[in-house]
Amino acid sequence: MLRWRLLLGTLIIAAMAWLCWLDAHAATPGVWLLPLAILAAMLGTSETLRLLDAAGMRPARWAAYVGNLLLVFSGWERLAEGSRPAWDVAAMAAAVFAVFVAEMWRYRKPGESLANIAGGIFALVYVGVMLRFAIWLRLEYGIGALAAWIIVVKMGDTGAYTVGRLIGRHKMAPLISPGKTIEGALGAFLFACVGSWFAFRWIVAAGASVMAPWYGWVLFGLLVGGAGLVGDLAESLLKRDAGVKDSSTWMPGFGGALDILDSLLLSAPVAWFCFASGLVGR
Repeated sequence: MLRWRLLLGTLIIAAMAWLCWLDAHAATPGVWLLPLAILAAMLGTSETLRLLDAAGMRPARWAAYVGNLLLVFSGWERLAEGSRPAWDVAAMAAAVFAVFVAEMWRYRKPGESLANIAGGIFALVYVGVMLRFAIWLRLEYGIGALAAWIIVVKMGDTGAYTVGRLIGRHKMAPLISPGKTIEGALGAFLFACVGSWFAFRWIVAAGASVMAPWYGWVLFGLLVGGAGLVGDLAESLLKRDAGVKDSSTWMPGFGGALDILDSLLLSAPVAWFCFASGLVGR
């Protein structure tokens, strides 16, 4: 299983690197990555709804899908005239509006609507809003910033799994995820920092969009790698509470799309903040 997971993880990273390269050379920024963002939003929404259903919450599926599509598409507007905040608020408001309207249409008896509304809005925030930060990374700071985020998070995932399997002894959160260890977490931070050094030394610097001092890429690796670790644990919490092992079973060794996206979703706003705050320079 370890070899299969490492092989599949390498293939996923290679495919993402290829798409990023294509997008970097495209006339229109995001043209190669938009279909991937849509696919991630749809798969993430589907599996989030599956977890909510297992936990007894059944929000209107169409409202969650439409809302997250709206959030992803609105994130690609060009930001040229300082209109991003208005578009963000409008997109989120429209998505929440759809969730409420759907529950009004379906209402038959008391005792269900509040949970369904909460579940629907959770699906919007967990998938759609988090993906928007990844879109902003690409549009505001270039393909190098996006690549750095993905490399750091996936290197952290690889380090956590590899080190945890090889030398993990001390449980980190046994009630949430019995397989995760403190040694694995340390491995995640180490691999994330190595990935950050590689990304800023060879990819971000080549694009010349940002330049990070040594402490910048170290902090980027620690913060983004740590957020990825929290994201992984967060999805484990959702699965544990819903009483399911994987978000789905279509990808052997990984589970489902959400099992791949979990660390990326919660780390996207942290990566965006690192660039927006100037931590990794401009």
